[in-house]
Amino acid sequence: MAYPGYGEPNAEAPQMTADPLWPYYSRCAGQDGQIDVSELHRALAAANLDGTMDFSEEACRKFIAMLDRDYSGKMGFSEFKELWNAVNSWRKSFSKFDRNRSGTIDASELKSALQELGYSLPDNLITLAIRKFNMKGKSTFPFSDFVSCVLSLRALTDQFRSRDTARNGTAEFNYDDFIQVLMSS
Repeated sequence: MAYPGYGEPNAEAPQMTADPLWPYYSRCAGQDGQIDVSELHRALAAANLDGTMDFSEEACRKFIAMLDRDYSGKMGFSEFKELWNAVNSWRKSFSKFDRNRSGTIDASELKSALQELGYSLPDNLITLAIRKFNMKGKSTFPFSDFVSCVLSLRALTDQFRSRDTARNGTAEFNYDDFIQVLMSS
């Protein structure tokens, strides 16, 4: 019996090379064929053609944590492609609500954009999100801060859903669970 990577050709390789994103991924990936935090940061910075994808290394860590199915601390091609598609989806949502085309969204636009993504937050939580995730301390949100907010909401929602076994909008947390949820978001 052959094991993947030990004498058996990778069955995904022909499919990956046909993907239009594969050449970009393969240029960005390290010697191991995976993308780590620094490589992802450089890859997203290089793809930042319109100046909206100014992601910090911390955001890149969150991207990897969100999609790292094999717990390698890195992204394989399928994980990178999933991230690429998610970022493009978030960008479309952001652009739709950036009505004045300023490259930022205000509180009401943020609320609408988050609603489109499935997060219905009351105004007090929108205000809190702006204070927590807006890295420049302004009343408007650039795209990179919007993505950081969405990543945290996604992580918190996933953690909540895993504990809301009755699917009734309530969950029970002990202190350790609560800290784990906060630390993982």
